[in-house]
Amino acid sequence: MPHYFDAKPDAMSRPNQVNLVLPDLNRVLVLQTDRAVFSGARVDHGTSVLLHHGPAAPLGATLLDLGCGYGPIALALAARDATATVWAVDVNERALDLCRENASANGLSNVRVATPDGVPADLLFDALRSNPPIRVGRPALHALLVRWLARLTPDGTAALVVQKHLGADSLAAWLIEEGWVVERLRSKQGFRVLGVRR
Repeated sequence: MPHYFDAKPDAMSRPNQVNLVLPDLNRVLVLQTDRAVFSGARVDHGTSVLLHHGPAAPLGATLLDLGCGYGPIALALAARDATATVWAVDVNERALDLCRENASANGLSNVRVATPDGVPADLLFDALRSNPPIRVGRPALHALLVRWLARLTPDGTAALVVQKHLGADSLAAWLIEEGWVVERLRSKQGFRVLGVRR
């Protein structure tokens, strides 16, 4: 069975299209999706909670959407601030192709789409936003977060949206054990938005 966190999904393509409504911009982003990418049938509820109830990103910043999928978080960040540079990072090549196409189709030239190893090694991020891939399993998720939270600038912050019943509170506890300051910024529709900083 294909997973959205596979690098090269072998599931047959079944294109779909979803609308991402951004009321704050009075704008709708039309996004192409497919099978074997995360939440290809609709914009995920957790992603919506993060985008509509999470913290605003700093202006003119270098931003990271970790586990970008077909791009709803990255493209919303880019649409909200044309002066930002938004890195959309994922391992899933089908998702990356879709994210690239969606950025272009929506006229968002400030999105950089890359695999994890395609991000310059010395690049730091002012803010990280993610609906992280909880279903990769705890060890892989922890390794992912250790790698990318370390790439925040000294004043950089992260906002992660995690479903309560999929371990939001235990993830917050683990991050605190790892030395991060964690704050529950919002609880809505069974999701927690966790703010993370040094």
